[in-house]
Amino acid sequence: MPSLAQVDVVHLHRDDNIVVAARNLASGEAVEVEGQVVTAAESIRIGHKMAIAPIRKGERVLKYGQTIGVATQAIEPGHWVHSHNIIHDTGERDFAPCSETPQDPEPILGRTFQGYRRANGKAGTRNYIAVISTVNCSATVSKYVAHRFDQTLLREYPNVDGVIPFTHGSGCGMQYRGSAHEMLNRTLAGIARHPNIGGYLLIGLGCEQGAMGYLLESQGLVQINGRTGQRQGPPVLSMQDVGGTLKTVEEGVRQIARLLPQANEARRESISASEIILGTNCGGSDGNSGVTANPALGVASDMLVACGGTVILAETPEIYGAEHLLTRRAKSPQAAQKLLDRIEWWKWYTGVFGAEMDNNPSVGNKEGGLTTIAEKSLGAVAKAGSTAMVDVFEYAEPVTAKGFVVMDTPGFDSPSVTGIVAGGANVVVFTTGRGSCYGCKPTPSIKVATNTPMYERMIDDMDINAGVVLQGATVRQVGEQIFEEILAVASGKKTKSEQYGIGDEEFVPWLVGPTL
Repeated sequence: MPSLAQVDVVHLHRDDNIVVAARNLASGEAVEVEGQVVTAAESIRIGHKMAIAPIRKGERVLKYGQTIGVATQAIEPGHWVHSHNIIHDTGERDFAPCSETPQDPEPILGRTFQGYRRANGKAGTRNYIAVISTVNCSATVSKYVAHRFDQTLLREYPNVDGVIPFTHGSGCGMQYRGSAHEMLNRTLAGIARHPNIGGYLLIGLGCEQGAMGYLLESQGLVQINGRTGQRQGPPVLSMQDVGGTLKTVEEGVRQIARLLPQANEARRESISASEIILGTNCGGSDGNSGVTANPALGVASDMLVACGGTVILAETPEIYGAEHLLTRRAKSPQAAQKLLDRIEWWKWYTGVFGAEMDNNPSVGNKEGGLTTIAEKSLGAVAKAGSTAMVDVFEYAEPVTAKGFVVMDTPGFDSPSVTGIVAGGANVVVFTTGRGSCYGCKPTPSIKVATNTPMYERMIDDMDINAGVVLQGATVRQVGEQIFEEILAVASGKKTKSEQYGIGDEEFVPWLVGPTL
């Protein structure tokens, strides 16, 4: 990129009565905004908002040309706009389903990545073996089995990225075939049949409510032999049947030893970019997330959709307040209604526990400049770009559509990305302003920083710096950089989190309902 000059503030939309600080502004410092000079009446930190026009008490505060809240007191130009003088109240929104459905983008042809073509036709970007615990009671055994295969033992299998234990805190104490049971089943099955998994072993205790037999039957779990192409039942161990902890560990090690040569036969080959399923997520967001990294990821998302690929937007609580932007660009009334149904469910669900949707943003988000859930959501949906919303999927449901889709997940990073990955995402791009260090085996996670100070401070964890947008680079330039990084990582380039082995502990299935 050419030499860049520091930007003082960002005015996102001509109707906005605030700007976002692109650097720390000192009290008394003057900045130019659309031909007028505004003097900071107090210190304004990077990512935070400053009024550029008088805002009366009860008047709407606008960012992105949209309402992010209303003023609780009069705010004069140059003053800090944040939780002390603005609250969430966006009023009624016009959902107008399909009223602004965009045309399909101009196709991008010929882009490919070097991936693994699986026997079932799916495309993988990594080649792991999974040891999947069906219940928390078998979690330790699953870890013991996986940890026996350290890098020394795997040297003779250079095409295998590793052996991962997928453990969790549930699997029992739930209603049989209830919502929690079905969600867990979808999640475990999604990992088992994930294209980044070259073979797997299931380990249970034997008496859990999340019965192994129902998992296998309801999800149609089979493995396909890489040599013969034949369908076969997966290796399954019950600790009670095998004879306890030590015997199950030894038998598990023998089972994995038999899977390794088969998984090692996988070779990368040229595969169309249309077979990338991109999961998008943001964590530790700040006031610049919706200014730099998220819209840049939106550019990359649009490019991937133009290639014929799939982009998943998740974190439903962080769509709330911006859902009208998505329903308007829905491909069908059915897709729009699916999203609205999930929003209504979330209102009910949070209300059951005496919570409100505006409890989000988090403390860290607010410290970084975000004030209301509407502001956070308006910036968050930018990750999905500008193409039509074609469908909405339940948590961990297999994503079968091409184009931009939504998956219903919570806003907490670990269960959100767990659901996205279980749904089939073979690459994840994760934007962060405060500095999340998230990794998510078996899928590589590309971390994009929203601002340069954090990127430089946490350079060991960040893959791309979108903060250069605040220094004069265009969102388009950074978006194209993210797109190229997606193809490179899909082809085997290791992300920072992969270099440090992060991702074994981040498998956190989201479950709803009582623990019985």
